Amino acid sequence: MHKPIFLNHISLYFPNKICFEDFSTQIQSGDRIAIIGNNGSGKSTLLKIIKGDIEPSEGEVTNSKNIVFGYVPQLILEYNDLSGGEKFNKALSHAFSQQPNILLLDEPTNHLDLKNRNFLIKMLNFYKGTLIIVSHDVELLRNSIDTLWHIDNGQIKIFNGKYDDYYNAILQERHSIENELSSLAKEKKEAHKSLMKEQERAKKSKQRGERLVEQKRWLPALGDLKANYATRTAGKKSSSITSRREFLNERLSNLRLPEIIKPTFSLTAKNVGSKIIVSISDGQIRYGDKIILSGITLSVSGGEHLAIIGDNGSGKTTLMKAILNVPQVIKTGFWDLPDNSDIGYLDQHYSSLDSSKTVLETLSDIAPNKIHAELRDLLNSFLFKKNEEVNKSVSVLSGGERARLALAKIALQTPRLLLIDEITNNIDLETKQHVIQVLREYPGAMIIISHDSALP
Repeated sequence: MHKPIFLNHISLYFPNKICFEDFSTQIQSGDRIAIIGNNGSGKSTLLKIIKGDIEPSEGEVTNSKNIVFGYVPQLILEYNDLSGGEKFNKALSHAFSQQPNILLLDEPTNHLDLKNRNFLIKMLNFYKGTLIIVSHDVELLRNSIDTLWHIDNGQIKIFNGKYDDYYNAILQERHSIENELSSLAKEKKEAHKSLMKEQERAKKSKQRGERLVEQKRWLPALGDLKANYATRTAGKKSSSITSRREFLNERLSNLRLPEIIKPTFSLTAKNVGSKIIVSISDGQIRYGDKIILSGITLSVSGGEHLAIIGDNGSGKTTLMKAILNVPQVIKTGFWDLPDNSDIGYLDQHYSSLDSSKTVLETLSDIAPNKIHAELRDLLNSFLFKKNEEVNKSVSVLSGGERARLALAKIALQTPRLLLIDEITNNIDLETKQHVIQVLREYPGAMIIISHDSALP
């Protein structure tokens, strides 16, 4: 148990950037809070502000003396001889050795294999203290928290409830707003038609009243009166519709659900076929004299999606490197593999991207026969829409932008086999939704290494 932590009007600013402003709340003993938001929104810094390691740009945090924090950062720099999962487990054990009544975890499931991830979720569910985590792991969010702090658009919004309830509430609100916008569009169209009819009737009435105007010049034409009245009425109605539409669009924008990517692949489902493109029998892989895996037998046909699971350090990535024909990995047995030109590779570091290129150059270099307009259309579908976005250097792209650009490359020259190695590590929820959207549409064969159950 601990006394409440008070966050009083705290704000976080960086040069040329506002992460969030004027956030006030209380953290009660036993709360289970997840901090979500896009990469760079200030989630990790907020954890440090709560812990007292960093002062907020404005406002203050009031902690009581009986609070003991257990903190595991996202990047664990110690224990360089250990794997990512081993580093996390060691750091978590150290945090628990402090007997904390508040546990702060920053992206705890990154680099954990499925077994360790499930163990962590079970352990957190048994933990009786206060839990505050930064995470993009939907399974963790579903099972281990009951309050969401969403950092978005310079504000922190609090939602009391499960992640699925939160997301469904946003979806329902968006659906309601979109329906209302659709009704407004129809209403405006009908109002315009009505105005055109009224103006036509007024024109005919004006022509009939011309004789009356000749007889009594001091009277305005009846047609003019009707036309003016119709125009004023229609103008007020149009203004009202415009005002309501602007209000609804602002509400829709503030929901900030991920934009939808609808990719078009150069390889279609029709020409994928069912031919086996990877066949391995009695295979063995090793580095030098060290055997990593043996007795490998598997096959993958066109359009098939295969997941490779196993503990950290069990050889999953080495197997993928063997399929990629990396020379350092020695193979024995029967291996029938596609040429590297027919294999695409996506990893969490997006190593296929050249940091010296711009976004547009990244695509134009691999498809010199494509005209500028075609490349811009493709980039637009992957949400690179503005000139400054397509001319941005790869070296300054955010994690989400790198992910979208790497996926755009795959869409431009769709390989028959796509290898994916933990691509959802270190990306925010919005980018993960983009990855899932694209991979669900991918028509070729796919081999995935991931602990993320959301991937197709």
